[in-house]
Amino acid sequence: MIKIAPSILSADFSHLGADVEKLAAWGADWVHFDVMDGNFVPNITFGPSMCKAIRPYTKLPIDVHLMVEHPSEWILPFRDAGADVITFHVESSEHHLHRVLQQVHAAGCKGGVVLCPATPIETCLHLLPDCDLVLLMSVNPGFGGQKFIPETLQKIRALRKAINERGLRTDIEIDGGVNPETARACREAGATILVAGNAVFRADDPKAMISTLRG
Repeated sequence: MIKIAPSILSADFSHLGADVEKLAAWGADWVHFDVMDGNFVPNITFGPSMCKAIRPYTKLPIDVHLMVEHPSEWILPFRDAGADVITFHVESSEHHLHRVLQQVHAAGCKGGVVLCPATPIETCLHLLPDCDLVLLMSVNPGFGGQKFIPETLQKIRALRKAINERGLRTDIEIDGGVNPETARACREAGATILVAGNAVFRADDPKAMISTLRG
């Protein structure tokens, strides 16, 4: 079953609670929550207080994507704010990735790692047994509205093969430039969770768009 996780980075910030509240009725599975610290990426977005603010507006799992330099420092604050899933970048300044995954699970959340477009999947293969999911960025992190990087499809296929060979059930999440065309290609390559921002929030019929993205 393909999950669709609309990114609220593309929502109307002046009516964020109302936009988040609509997601379940539109058929979304998760709420994707992008965290940028101004260091790992140039932009600054949301913190735990915003996560706590939107939590009452939805019963959907909140999928927190940490684009930060020290992810271990943010696990408990986001857990306490209502996060259900926490992912962090292998390219961050965190040196003990296994420990961070263990901290995420100890906090009661699902957890996984994130790879930027230029980062090979080999950097996460040793972590797969401890990952509920691996998020592959299909654009460079830090800004919404970018175009899908086609080489991501090769990474999805290679990662899916590695997961299957190990007999694991690890999800593959894709974030960036997801639209009906790229969603179909990602699903065929082996992705199981699709993050979509503009495709959903800018659609004339968001419910129909989510159905199309799911395939």
